Amino acid sequence: MNYQAIIFDLDGVICSTDEYHYQAWKKMADGMGIPFDRTINNRLRGVSRMESLEIILEQYHGPALSEERKVELATQKNDLYRESLHQLSPADLSAEVKDTLDALRAAGLKLAIGSSSKNTQFILGQLGLGSYFDAVSDGNNITHSKPDPEVFLKAAGMLGLEPAVCLVVEDAVSGAQAGHAGGFAVACVGDASQAGAGDYNLSAFSELRAIALG
Repeated sequence: MNYQAIIFDLDGVICSTDEYHYQAWKKMADGMGIPFDRTINNRLRGVSRMESLEIILEQYHGPALSEERKVELATQKNDLYRESLHQLSPADLSAEVKDTLDALRAAGLKLAIGSSSKNTQFILGQLGLGSYFDAVSDGNNITHSKPDPEVFLKAAGMLGLEPAVCLVVEDAVSGAQAGHAGGFAVACVGDASQAGAGDYNLSAFSELRAIALG
């Protein structure tokens, strides 16, 4: 298949901020007396902020929370998370990822981001990739998070391309499901690769070169 564009999830694919997410949710949950561990945290991958909160609140047994209070809790978590993101720098972008991205771009492929995160632009800026991608579709311009394909369909639309000529790269099973639901081929890394969720299941990010460039 001759792909014209590659659409990347951000967290777990281009970079990893999983630990920052975990610590922020953990601090918020501890403040509410809600049990929260890494097993629950794994359920939040690829899920929107408010949906993540609802998963955490499954362990909450206190007085009913208003929607306003839920927004406050989600905002509290995001503030903690964004504060920790100031630690990110271009040094957190691996040479393998940067070299692969540069090779794909040099070959004429369009590159885009498709992430549920509302912090995508900030993270890209911290990594030194603020203006690198041809399109960025993220949590600020979607109403449905993965496994709904909206974020990827919007990214393809920004590029002016059909899903059939775009390859999605994901590390979460829900993200792979979103890609397939939108009519995209999917290359998986990390957990999604180990689960065999992709059309291509990679052991290294650099394997994208062979898939995309032939």
